[in-house]
Parts: sequence; C-alpha cells; structure tokens
Amino acid sequence: MTVEQKIGQFFFPAVFINDTEENIQETERLIRKYNIGGLTFFHSRASAATNYETKKKVILNDQSCQRLKDLIVRYQKCATTPLLMSIDAEWGLAMRVEKTPQYPYAITLGALPKSEKHLIYEVGKQIGINLKSVGIHYNLAPLADINNNPNNPVIGYRSFGENKEKVSDFAIEYIRGMNDVGVLGCLKHFPGHGNTSVDSHLGLPVLEETLEQLLDNELVPFIKGIEDNVDSIMIGHLAVPALNKGKDTSATLSKSVIETLLRKQLGYDGLVISDALNMKSVSNLYDNKGQLEWEAFNAGNDVLCFAENVPEGIQEILNNATLERIEESYNRLWKCKQKAGILNEEINLTALSEINFDFERTSKLNFKIAQNSITKIKDSNITKTTFEANKSNKLAKLSLYKNTDNTFFKSLANDLPSPEFSYESGGHLALTQLEKEISDYDTILLSLFVPKAKPLNNFDIEESVLQFLNDLFNSKKCIIYVFGNPYVLQIIPNLKNALGIVQAYQDFIEFQECAAKQLIENLDYKGVLPFKNKKFL
Repeated sequence: MTVEQKIGQFFFPAVFINDTEENIQETERLIRKYNIGGLTFFHSRASAATNYETKKKVILNDQSCQRLKDLIVRYQKCATTPLLMSIDAEWGLAMRVEKTPQYPYAITLGALPKSEKHLIYEVGKQIGINLKSVGIHYNLAPLADINNNPNNPVIGYRSFGENKEKVSDFAIEYIRGMNDVGVLGCLKHFPGHGNTSVDSHLGLPVLEETLEQLLDNELVPFIKGIEDNVDSIMIGHLAVPALNKGKDTSATLSKSVIETLLRKQLGYDGLVISDALNMKSVSNLYDNKGQLEWEAFNAGNDVLCFAENVPEGIQEILNNATLERIEESYNRLWKCKQKAGILNEEINLTALSEINFDFERTSKLNFKIAQNSITKIKDSNITKTTFEANKSNKLAKLSLYKNTDNTFFKSLANDLPSPEFSYESGGHLALTQLEKEISDYDTILLSLFVPKAKPLNNFDIEESVLQFLNDLFNSKKCIIYVFGNPYVLQIIPNLKNALGIVQAYQDFIEFQECAAKQLIENLDYKGVLPFKNKKFL
C-alpha cells in the first residue's frame, strides 16, 4: 500500500442499514477511492445517538437483518482490502437490528453473583456468534465504565455497576466469550465515563478526579483488560483537567490521556479507537474539514470511528503525521484484522445468505440469567402460602405500563388468582378511576414495566403515575416487581412503605416467567443490586 492507502485504513465511517441507495453508493465510492479500513453500522440516521434526543422518528424495518447482510456482502465486494465490519451491540444485534436475539443489559448482568460469571462469558459468546453470522467481526463493547454516579444520563444501565472488581471481571469474561468465536471486543470509555452527569453525545462531561483517584477506581477495569491483552480500547469524549494541566480537553484529543497515560504509564500497545467523531462534544470544535480527524489521530487514536470527513482527514494526516506513527497505527489495525481472520482466508460471503439465529438457545440463556439476577431488595414475607393462609386478605394485581395480558400475570393466574387491573396511559383521570376500582382491596401485587431504559424525563414515567404510587404505598399493602432499569427505584416516591420490593431488571418473557416462578415456589433470590445507593429505602 501507499502511505495514503495506509492512512485510509484508519477511517471507519458510519453506515446506516436502512439508508438510501444514493448514500450506499457514496459509501462504495469511499471504499474504492480511499481504501478505508472498516465501517461502523447503525440502524438508521434517525436512531444514531446524537439524533436520539431530537426525537426524529425511527422507521422500523423487519427486514433490517437481511439488509445488513446484503450490505456487508456488497461493501466487501468493492473493497481491495477486506473491511473490518463493526457495530455497537452491547446487548446483542437487537440493539441495532429488529428481529434478532437480545440479551440483558449490562446492569442486569451486573446483578449476577460473581460465582455465575460464566453466564457473562456465554452472553459474549452468543453475541459473537450472532455478529459473525451476519459478517461483523468487531463489537464496540462492552463498557468498562464504573457507574458510580446514579444520575448518569448515558451510562447507567449500560454498565455492569459500581463495583470495580465486578466490572473488571465481567467485562473481561464478555470479551473472552466473543474472542473464542472469532469476534473482537472493545473496552470503553477510557479513562471512565461512569462519574459524569453530562451525555457526551450532546456535550462534554468533565471528570474532576485526580490521577490517583482514577487509578484507584475508574481505571481498574482498563488496567485488568490491558493485563488480559484486550483487543481494543475506546477513548471517551470526556475531559479530565487533572491530566491536561487544568484544561477541559476531551480525552479523544488529548496526548496526555492516550500517549502518556494509556500507552506509556499503563503499557497498552493494542488498538485505540476514538468514540464517534460526530458527537456534539467534539464535532463542532474545528471549522476546517479534516482537522478533527487529524487532531484525534495526533492525540493517539489509531481508528477514527464515525469519521465524517474522510478525504480531508486523510490529507491532513498525510500532511502532518510522521511515517513512523502511521506505521504504528497501521500495524495495530492489521493485527486485529489478522486476529479476526479476515486476511488469512478469503471472506466467505456466500455463508451470509441465510438468516439462522438460535432463538431457543438465547431464551434458555436469558432464563438462566433471570434465575440468578432477580433481586429481592425488601423481603415482604408474603408468598403464595401466606396469601392462601389468610383468606380475609383481599388481593388485587395491578400492572403499570403494560396491560393485564402480560406474562407475569398469566404465570401467576393459576396459583395466585385475583382480580387484575392495569394502567397504560390516560393520565390523572384514568388513575383516579383506577383508585376507585382498587379501593376495596387490602393488598396490591404491583408490576411496574418501566417505559424507557434511559433516565431522561424520569424514564418516561408520568408525574401523575409517580403521585399515584406515592399514595398507593401510603394506603395499601404493596409488593412491587420492577421490570426495568433499577435506577428507577430512586425516583419512586415513598417506596420505603412498600412491604416488598423485587427488582426484575428486564421485561423479557423469561424474566417475567422467572419472577412468577420464584414467587409461587418461594425460591431463593440470588441477584445482588449492582449499586449500593439505597436512599429509596
């Protein structure tokens, strides 16, 4: 390759599965003309993270998976150098693609006891198998961020929790699972995005920790990953003034963070990839096209993810970088391509013609995870036996944000029969009517299906519903099952008055079935809340 062609390898522009033919042809032109090294797939332009908060309508497409496969075949065919196809699939292809296997969020996995970390390995392995089956060899996951800020707007449920040892062990197990089936992994977001209160898709978070504090906590999972020869590390768009002579410089653009801390002090010589360069924390810093790409490369990134100015960026690097530095980054990327097996053998594109996911295996794995992660936070001492023994205790079931035809209620119906009520929408008037309907019941078995995983707007739980819960916990004997992000517990008012609290994490059918089984059979709850903050009690 010429020097210019080698530089082209550092560019991983974003591509969108559900894009126009015109955009697809533009990507093909980039591949042919600039010898780019890889692509990073997203569902659609509206679903890309920087557009998420604008609430652009995401048009779903049940044929997305087949379309993804077809695009990968198409793009590889026009590449002189095999492309390293990447995607951010933290909880599986389902994070980006409809009708594909979905695994639990990292926060759910973080509720598993350490003795069950083999289940994390299995999740990584299954995600790797699914990715490879569509032609992707590089997963930009998992997070190594320690979520030690409960108000974090962007990490939260994507982290294994706030325990540094658990985050370290689980992240490594996840990558080992992927590696064992030939898929590369990536620890992110160096030097740690957990203790932040700003979404780096929209602004620049600032970490106030000293280097000593970072070494004692945030950096621990990355250090363990380096010891385990992790494939790659992604640099986060976050500022650490203590590492930049007091300046709020994004780590992605900081030599002191990448070259001094990561490379020299921590001894990492693997692939370093930037976080998406279209994110608002860095995308508007420079007027001249290509300068951002050069600054990110100059700071120490080998791969430029979501680079939007490929020709200009290549030219800037060609004009300013040393040949030695270009060779270093090129060699690191080449090693990853070799490890992924896309250079040593011809890519088998014909194997991508059929979709054949093992959904049954996914379901069994998810049920095992549910058995070991569902967490009893407050012991109600109210079981099926208790209800049967006390005939005067009038029980009703109430489902919030899902109708009564949910798996949890259906699984309880035979063994714990009672009237069932639900609220999905309608606001204050509907809730007032609901209060009247349940007024004669002493005990309420409540299932809360949290509408959104992100904490924005109180996880999309209406203020009227929060007030309803406040009053309910004051007036009734309540046992609440929470199917969703456990950080929602912090916003539920008066939760301390609940007789029982069970955190079930996911609304998957397997988690609902398992929660019902544990209640009916009075089984042990093996899960551990992934964070210590219990102010809700």
